[in-house]
Amino acid sequence: MEFVHRSVLLKETIDYLKIKSDGIYVDGTLGGGGHSYEIAGRLGKNGRLVGIDQDGAAIEAAGERLSSFSDKVTIVRDNYCHTKEVLKNLGLDKADGIILDLGVSSYQLDTLERGFSYKYDTALDMRMDTRQELSARDIVNGYTEGELFRIIRDYGEDKFAKNIAKHIVRARQEKEIETTGELNEIIKAAIPAKMRQTGGHPSKKTFQAIRIACNRELEVLKDSLDDLTDCLKPGGRLCIITFHSLEDRIVKTAFRNYENPCTCPPDFPVCVCGRKPKGKVVTRKPILPAEEETTANKRAKSAKLRVFEKE
Repeated sequence: MEFVHRSVLLKETIDYLKIKSDGIYVDGTLGGGGHSYEIAGRLGKNGRLVGIDQDGAAIEAAGERLSSFSDKVTIVRDNYCHTKEVLKNLGLDKADGIILDLGVSSYQLDTLERGFSYKYDTALDMRMDTRQELSARDIVNGYTEGELFRIIRDYGEDKFAKNIAKHIVRARQEKEIETTGELNEIIKAAIPAKMRQTGGHPSKKTFQAIRIACNRELEVLKDSLDDLTDCLKPGGRLCIITFHSLEDRIVKTAFRNYENPCTCPPDFPVCVCGRKPKGKVVTRKPILPAEEETTANKRAKSAKLRVFEKE
């Protein structure tokens, strides 16, 4: 299957990056190379683009898509949380711009054997990096009822989290839950029939929650933001596209703290904590996709872009 992923907020992200022809740029979530293709096309002979992705299929697809720019593009299979080390290993110091598009690619969702989607009956997997040991199957069959409840409540924001966790634990006592189809049926049984008529597919939120937990998506984001900001040159920009309210909150809070890190009480006449701002928030409110984009690509609906500029 061809690696297809429609890059969300493509034009807006490229505009906010303010690409310089001789700049150094990092695409921390390379995917199919949509954003990278646009960046590379704007670079001169001294410009450099580093593409990072933990998904082997993405690396292969992006390599093909960006092959005409091979003189200025370096692709690395890794997690964006290691951006600092990746740049160091390439003999690069700081970047003029970094982009993260935190969505799951259409390819990952639509490739049966990856086990990301509730639309197909296949083995439960959901690993973005197939070299990783922990899979969705391990979580569903091994986590306690309390852990499952917290994951589904916090990452899926599903009001039936308690009941879904209970049903999963009850079902796995009979036999191990091995497929997405089996998990689908269990979730369906845990949600009242009346409620299943509205709000999209009953499994959507639980599958999202398990995927986030499996790939430690929120922890990785939280733990990486300081490093990513440190990797920027003065005037360099960090552009992050999120698809989930918890991701967006992490980015929004971090950017706000970078702009105003002072911890002194508001009534202090002068700052004594000594914390210096790292730069400024460029987007006071998140940038949202235009209506024609969400009509053409329903996966863009929940996308939000936030931008921070290093001082």
